[in-house]
Amino acid sequence: MLPAIDAVVFDLDGLMFDTEALFYRVSCEMLEARGSRFTPEMMAAMIGRRSVEAGHVLKTMSGLDAPAEVLLADVRERFLAVVDTDVSPSPGLLVLLDHLKSRKIPAAVATSSRRVYAERLLNGHAIRDRFAFVLASEDVVNGKPDPEIYRKASDRLGKDPKSVLVLEDSRAGVEAARAAGAFVVGVPHEHSPAEGLHRADLIVPRLDDPALLAWLGRSEAA
Repeated sequence: MLPAIDAVVFDLDGLMFDTEALFYRVSCEMLEARGSRFTPEMMAAMIGRRSVEAGHVLKTMSGLDAPAEVLLADVRERFLAVVDTDVSPSPGLLVLLDHLKSRKIPAAVATSSRRVYAERLLNGHAIRDRFAFVLASEDVVNGKPDPEIYRKASDRLGKDPKSVLVLEDSRAGVEAARAAGAFVVGVPHEHSPAEGLHRADLIVPRLDDPALLAWLGRSEAA
């Protein structure tokens, strides 16, 4: 039986917004300009990680001599130049947020990205006020798959992790949420297929999945 849920914590990139597709595109452009190639395997190793870990993967797997921070800065510059116009909310996001608001279920964000970027994305799409708080990479010592960020989110919400539902799109994020004791819902996409999220407690195709909405409705009644 599915547990009653008292709060929901959202990942950001790839979960709420289709930023992973943009990241893949600009990473391909950056490495091609340097005579290398960005691959799905590289994307899988980077997704859900903080920039420090992602940069290491980028350098190691690309085989380039340039420092990791230089490669990542190039990708970041290309990404931020178009993020305000080339990124859209994931299917069903607004429906789910409305559903949570109508049932007075608090929501928060726990992301591996930096705070300034997370706030830019949330404010740019006029949904920042839907979340009680945002936890970002600078709020933790250890990034996903370490459970630190989800433990902090549960503590700040004042909820037992067992009553917190975490929505994730990456293997690292699923592992982090499970280790924190939360109930984990995986939402796969092109760059993070369902097989990589197999340790999630539940996998749904989109954020407004009827079964997910119905479950959250039952949580309110419970």
